[in-house]
Amino acid sequence: MKTLFTYGGQINKGFVKYTAELTGKKKPRICFLPTATGDAAWYIEYWYELCHDLEIEPHVLKIWISSSSQNWDFEDYLVEMDAIIVGGGNTLNMMTLLKAHEIDKALMKAYNQGIILAGGSAGSLCWFNGGFTDSRPKQLTFVEGFNFLPFSHCPHYHSEASRRPLFHSNIANGILTDGYACDDLAGIVFENGKPVKAMSLDENNHSYYVYTKDNQVVEERLEAELYF
Repeated sequence: MKTLFTYGGQINKGFVKYTAELTGKKKPRICFLPTATGDAAWYIEYWYELCHDLEIEPHVLKIWISSSSQNWDFEDYLVEMDAIIVGGGNTLNMMTLLKAHEIDKALMKAYNQGIILAGGSAGSLCWFNGGFTDSRPKQLTFVEGFNFLPFSHCPHYHSEASRRPLFHSNIANGILTDGYACDDLAGIVFENGKPVKAMSLDENNHSYYVYTKDNQVVEERLEAELYF
C-alpha cells in the first residue's frame, strides 16, 4: 500500500500522532525533513519538542552536510524509516534542493515500499502535480510538484484570503487540474493515489475536492473524522 497524508498547515503534535498511527507500528521511526526552512535550527528543535512525549523514534534528515562528516547515503537512511514528514517553508527552494540531491527519487522508493509519506504547507504541496506558492516575491505563483499524486493542491485554504479564489480561478481556466484543498488543521489520506479519508483536528477546519463540472467550478467538502 502506498500512503500519503497531506495537511493544510504547519506540522503540529496532532499531525505527528496521526502519522504515527498510520504506520501501524508501536514505536515508529519517523524522519522529519526541515529542508524548506534551510535546515533551520529552530525548526529542528520544534520537531524534537513535538516528539518528546510521543511513542515514536524521531529522526531528522539534514541536507546541509559534507562528505567529510557524513558517510551514509540519504536513500539508505530514508528507506529505514516507517514514516517521513516534510516540513513547511519555501516550496520551490525545497523541491529544487531535494531534486539536486536526488532525494525525490529516494522518497519515491520509500513510497513504493509502503513507507508513509506526509507533510503540510510546502510539505503537502510538493506531492501533487502543482499549485500556487509564496516562494517567489510579490505574489503567489505556480509551482510544479513531484507528481506523486495526479491532482492540484492548495494548502492554507481558508487562513490566507487569496488562496481559495486563486485556486478556483486557475482550475476554471485549466492552469490547474482538479484538485484537493486543506484548511490549516485538516488533512487527507491517499492510498495508491486515491483519497480514502479526511481528518480534522477541530470542527472548523475542513478539506475539499475542487473540480469543474458543466464549465463551473464545484467545491465539495469532504466528510472528515475529528481527531483529538
